Parts: sequence; C-alpha cells; structure tokens
Amino acid sequence: MTEPLDVAKLQRRLAEFAAARNWQPYHTPKNLAAALSVEASELVEIFQWLTPEESARVMTDPDTAHRVTDEVADVLAYLLQLCEVLGIDPLTALDAKIDRNERRFPI
Repeated sequence: MTEPLDVAKLQRRLAEFAAARNWQPYHTPKNLAAALSVEASELVEIFQWLTPEESARVMTDPDTAHRVTDEVADVLAYLLQLCEVLGIDPLTALDAKIDRNERRFPI
C-alpha cells in the first residue's frame, strides 16, 4: 500500500531527484521561474488553436490527455521546486490569496 501524497513529500522527492543528479546549482529562483514559464507555455501550446468546445473535450483523446497531464505535472514540479527554494508554503500562499480575493471581490 502506498502512502498518500502531500505537497511536502513531493517537494522532498523532487529535491532528492535533483540532488542525486547534482542539479541544485541550476535550481536558482531565476532558472526555476524560467522553467516554470516554459512548461506553462507548453501546456498553452496544446490548447492554442482549439475552439472552446474542443478544449473542453481535450481529455477525451488519450494521446492529448497524456500530453496535458504531463505538462500539468511539469508546471507543478517547477512551481513546487521554486516554492521550496524560496521558502514559500504553496498551500498557505494560496489560502492567503483566496482570502485577499474574497475581500477584494465581494459577492
């Protein structure tokens, strides 16, 4: 039986993966932010010329679904690594941002 996933566990796994390959010198905030942008652009590229209707059905095609899933994973991996390097708790940051947005955009 596998343990449930959580953000901290995934961040440790990503850090161990990078450390085993001696990639830490390259994992600067600047480089991680750039890599995050590149991966987000690769996700956008999948949807670039789709109609709204086609984009809503993107996960029905197994090949495209696999590509979308991989790019989402890449975006999340770089975001989690960036948060780790900068000492940001991503869930706390998101929770605080939602609080600010609720005050900024009341019902």
